[in-house]
Amino acid sequence: MDEGRRERPKIIPIDRLLEGYMTGIFPMSRSRHSDEYDWYTAKRRGIIPIDEFHISKNVRRLIRQGQFDVRYNFHFRDVMQACADRSSTWISDIIIESYVRLHELDFAHSVEIWKNDNLVGGLYGVAIGGAFFGESMFHYETDMDKIALYFCQQQLKKGGFKLWDTQFYTDHLSQFGCVEISQEDYKKRLHAALKVKAHFIHPDPDQEL
Repeated sequence: MDEGRRERPKIIPIDRLLEGYMTGIFPMSRSRHSDEYDWYTAKRRGIIPIDEFHISKNVRRLIRQGQFDVRYNFHFRDVMQACADRSSTWISDIIIESYVRLHELDFAHSVEIWKNDNLVGGLYGVAIGGAFFGESMFHYETDMDKIALYFCQQQLKKGGFKLWDTQFYTDHLSQFGCVEISQEDYKKRLHAALKVKAHFIHPDPDQEL
C-alpha cells in the first residue's frame, strides 16, 4: 500500500445501520477486538419516559453547584472510547468508526461532562426523527454519568423527542425512571416517534430542578 494513503477503517454500512434502528434492532460486536458483530433486539424493551425522568437529591445538588462544564458533540470519538474502556465491552473499532460516521452525518450525539478541561463523564446515542436510542455512558468521577443523563433528558425534552430508548431495562436505569414495555408497544411508539421532526441540540436548556 502507498505510504501516502491510509486504509479506510471498516464500518457497518450506514444505510443498514439506520434501517436497523428504524426497525428496532441494533448491532453489538462479539468482542472489543473483533470486526464481527451481530444484530440484537429485546423481547421486553427498556425506555425512559422523557417527562418522567428523575434523579436523586445528591445529583440535583451537584448540578446546582455547577462545578463542571457541559458540552455536546465536542469530542464524540473520545466519549465512545471511554465507554469502551472496560474489561468487557461490545464497542469495538468497527462500532466506533461506524458511529463516528453517524455523528458526522448528524445522526449520533454525545453529552459530555468536563472538569478543568478533562472529560469526566458522558454518554452517546443515535437520533432519528423523534426517537433517541441511548447506547452507552461512562464516568471517571462519581455521578458524572448521571449528570450527563440529566442534560441529555433536557435536550430531548426541549428538542421535541417522543421516545428515549435504552434497549434493555436494568435496575441501574430504573432509578432514572426506566420502565420495561412489550415489543409490540415499543414498535408502536417507535413508528410514531420516527414521524416526528426533533432536534437534539438546544443551547443552554432550562434546568428543571
